[in-house]
Formats: sequence, structure tokens, C-alpha cells
Amino acid sequence: MDTPRKLAAILAADIVGYSRLMGLDEAGTAKLLREHRAAIDPIFGGHGGRIFKTMGDGVLVEFPSIVTAVDSAVVVQKLMAERNADTSLPHHSRPSVPGGAFPPMEKSHPCQDHSNS
Repeated sequence: MDTPRKLAAILAADIVGYSRLMGLDEAGTAKLLREHRAAIDPIFGGHGGRIFKTMGDGVLVEFPSIVTAVDSAVVVQKLMAERNADTSLPHHSRPSVPGGAFPPMEKSHPCQDHSNS
């Protein structure tokens, strides 16, 4: 029996230099991460994305197409540039968008709709 597949784009994003920033100012960096996530999570959703995994400063987001994933990444990058313009520490996100056909996730999949925030 063939496994049904669906076309999806997975956006992976994290904060460049997060470990170094945590070493310099743990409380401030953790607060900044929460603020950035509060700003960017709705952008992902607004572009049809679904966050299915978070890992520290990293996030994996499923999109229905590469176009919507890239559009979302561009909006996030612009927002991060604006938000970080007045800061003394360099911190920016690093999105990447591989695409392909993936088997659909079952409801019992351990990563389904997790947002370990």
C-alpha cells in the first residue's frame, strides 16, 4: 500500500549567535526570544504556516507551498531588521526553506502541533 504524500515546505529558523548571546546576557536574551516569537509566530500563521517543533531558539514551520514559506521568511527577516536596528548586540534570524513531498503527519506523531515554548 502506498503511503499518501503531500507537498510541503518546511521553514527552519533560528537566531544567529544565540548561545553566545545567552552567555553574554541570559535573562535579556531569553526575554528577547520571547518577544521575537510573539512578533513572528502570527506571521507564520498568517501565511498558512503551522509551527510543529521548537527547540530553544529554533523553530520548524510547515507551509503548504515554497512560495508561502519564502514570503513568510522575507516578512520575518524585514521585521527582525527593524526590531534589531536599535540594539547594540547583533542578533538576527536565519531561515531556510527546503521543500519536497512528505508523508502527512498522523495525529499521534510526537511532533504534531508541539510548540515547546
